[in-house]
Amino acid sequence: MVRTANHPGERAVQQRAGEGRAGWGSPMFSAEIPPGFDQFMQRQRMLVIGAVDDDGAAWSTVVTGPRGFVQTLNETTMSINAVPVPGDPLDGVFDRVRDIGILVIEPQSSRRVRINGVAKRDGDRLVVVTEQVLGNCPKYLQQRALRPDDTELTAPVAHHSTELDEAQQRWITEADTFFIASRAPEQGADASHRGGEPGFVQVVSPNRLAWPDYFGNSFYMTLGNLQLDPACGLTFLDWERGHALHVTGKARIDWDQDRAKVVPGALRMVEFDVERIIQVDNFTPLRWRFHAPSPFNPTN
Repeated sequence: MVRTANHPGERAVQQRAGEGRAGWGSPMFSAEIPPGFDQFMQRQRMLVIGAVDDDGAAWSTVVTGPRGFVQTLNETTMSINAVPVPGDPLDGVFDRVRDIGILVIEPQSSRRVRINGVAKRDGDRLVVVTEQVLGNCPKYLQQRALRPDDTELTAPVAHHSTELDEAQQRWITEADTFFIASRAPEQGADASHRGGEPGFVQVVSPNRLAWPDYFGNSFYMTLGNLQLDPACGLTFLDWERGHALHVTGKARIDWDQDRAKVVPGALRMVEFDVERIIQVDNFTPLRWRFHAPSPFNPTN
């Protein structure tokens, strides 16, 4: 896919926010994987991916493996030696070439690298041709320590619904992190994260969520995509037990400053209408222990 020289969604959000300047955003970044990023990726145990399925629904998910399961084949090609688990909303989606957004995240150090491109499944791995590679700041990333691999592997079990039940609502309101996938025509897919103090995601109803948009790098890669296509997918991890809650739906930016003012640190709010939910129990063998909140998290 050939991306446009400018991202009209990013420019529109920047102009509305009064923060943008010409050329600022995703078109700044090239396809090459710098050597330092390669070393960072090779030591990771998990990464976040995002894509759109055949029905046009956007989903985010997490794939995991031993150190080295992410490898650079050349300066614009990488291999992810893992595929979405059975029951995962992206299971089977990469049987043909798809736009993919990737977030390589290291919870221990609050570091992350973002990669956008195209991917296709090749046996038990995904081969990714990169189109944009960038480092991101550590804002709103909570620190977590990986526990030893002593968890007995159990087959994943998927549960489907169209409304959040009470347990899932508590899961979301207690979360300090979620991952978000988006995609826009001619701009490709993207995977990112949102973080804050527990409760920063509001459950408005069983079919609606809302969260604050905090000050960041003003690229607006996620909001820029949503400006052009409201479809997005969220993943909430149960870090301690290895379960995952995937939600897909439509999001919109709420520019009402009076509403944002009542939420600490919010520049604006994002509203999300839930369309489908897939909860996958026994999603990953990795277990994480909370270490410290991000020092950037707004507090009351």
